[in-house]
Amino acid sequence: MKTFKKAYLLFFSLSTFIHTVNAQSKASIEVNFDQNIAPMKRIWAWFGYDEPNYTYMKDGQKLLTEISKLSPVPVYVRTHNLLTSGDGTPALKWGSTNAYTEDAKGDPVYNWKIVDQIFDTYVKRGMKPLAQIGFMPEALSTNPQPYQHKWKPGARYDEILTGWAYPPKDYKKWGNLVYEWVKHCVERYGKAEVESWYWEVWNEPDGAYWKGTQAEFFKLYDYAADGLKRALPTAKIGGANVTGGGTKYLDAFIKHCLNDTNYVTGKIGSPLDAILFHAKGSPRVVNGTVVMNVRAQLRNIDGNYKIISKYPQLKNIPVIIGESDPEGCAACGMSTNPENAYRNGTMYSSYTAASFARLYELTDKYKINLLGAVTWSFEFENQPWFAGFRDLATNGVDKPVLNVFRMFGQMKGNRVEAISNRMYNLNSILDSSIRKPQTDIGVLATKAEKAAAVMLWNYHDEDKTDSKDVVSILLNKLPVKMVTITEYRIDTENSNAYSEWKKMGSPQNPDAKQIAALEKAGQLKMIGKTRKFNTAGGAFEMELSRQGVALLKLDW
Repeated sequence: MKTFKKAYLLFFSLSTFIHTVNAQSKASIEVNFDQNIAPMKRIWAWFGYDEPNYTYMKDGQKLLTEISKLSPVPVYVRTHNLLTSGDGTPALKWGSTNAYTEDAKGDPVYNWKIVDQIFDTYVKRGMKPLAQIGFMPEALSTNPQPYQHKWKPGARYDEILTGWAYPPKDYKKWGNLVYEWVKHCVERYGKAEVESWYWEVWNEPDGAYWKGTQAEFFKLYDYAADGLKRALPTAKIGGANVTGGGTKYLDAFIKHCLNDTNYVTGKIGSPLDAILFHAKGSPRVVNGTVVMNVRAQLRNIDGNYKIISKYPQLKNIPVIIGESDPEGCAACGMSTNPENAYRNGTMYSSYTAASFARLYELTDKYKINLLGAVTWSFEFENQPWFAGFRDLATNGVDKPVLNVFRMFGQMKGNRVEAISNRMYNLNSILDSSIRKPQTDIGVLATKAEKAAAVMLWNYHDEDKTDSKDVVSILLNKLPVKMVTITEYRIDTENSNAYSEWKKMGSPQNPDAKQIAALEKAGQLKMIGKTRKFNTAGGAFEMELSRQGVALLKLDW
């Protein structure tokens, strides 16, 4: 009898445990399509990278074509090294255009051939530059040698900091370089086109990229802005693209632009048409598993938003997050930095969905006029397959993360109210990230005139993909009861070229048939067929894998 009783109690306990786990795993989502929040601004349609010469290379052009098709509004592109001296041969964390040299007399010689090739590639695809005015040409640098670095992954990061990172020996020549560049762009692309671009000076002047003082950077900015406005008074310029933690530097820069004496004009103030800063997460390896830190990235944004909000005269000024990423070094692969192993699979996808949703929420909270958040991720030409760089594609094959942006591209109209019982609230993430046992099953929804979209994700900072959750979605207050639903999915089995590559045995020299299969696997995959659904008949149910992302596209 005692044995039977013990067995019964054990069975009862296990049943209760299993029931509890199953109850916890279910997610209930409610979308109220009649409750508008704000227009669905395409803040995600901004991308950037270190190596400008990849722009016009084979895989670079292919990827830019794909990126340009993601969005009905122009995609903006930012890249470093647009004024760096050299012959245009690309390398990791390096690029060059040779835009400025000097003759034997020390007079400027301008050569726009390579920088034109870069901007032509964008403009031809309907894209627009977020044009970075930097870095320092060798002939203008106060400390020109050594100039071109030979950095490789695993080397000390400060090896990249050579002559291009120093102030100019002649600020007037620096300002005239900007004037001649902008004047040339107006002649080449037309006044209206260049007026639609944004220009910004340098990159992370509060960090390693600037080997001058803060005052010298403000002087650099003033001369650049003066040159730009002389060439095109309606051109838009901003700064300071500080590092994620650079709030004090950004504050000082804003005060300079609003209140200080301009180094060129001698008057008070400098042109400030946009404010830019960076935001980065910080993954690490814990007991052999990558653990992300979305809190760090969102705290960077929160801190910089607080600085901007201090100034009533900056109300509604355009804001651009010049780099917005899970961590700091795109060219550091997982072989040298194991914490970057998130980049090939679905962790990067779900992180992107979850973090952008919170970016919208944070922006609403501060009433910031956010134009865009630059995903610092592109491609690395002629590198090993899936080498673990932070890129959108490898050897011309799209990674899972690019499909999140394809999903975003289908979200139109207004953001509407969407509630999930399994979605971490913003304050909780700002306090302790997404580290509790339960995953973050979140939702972002939009509604246009005759279509709607619901994005769902099952994210956790800990990079594991070993579970699934049932998701129940109530689609409330649509103008019609019967809709057509198209479902897309990113997980280990869908929209995932990395999984396909591993199934092939991880070939470093795939043949034409394998490449075709990888390219197909890299596209956004529709699940099953489109189907009719009666929204008045109850909830739409589905399963969503951990680190998976789904999009339900509704048409009527």
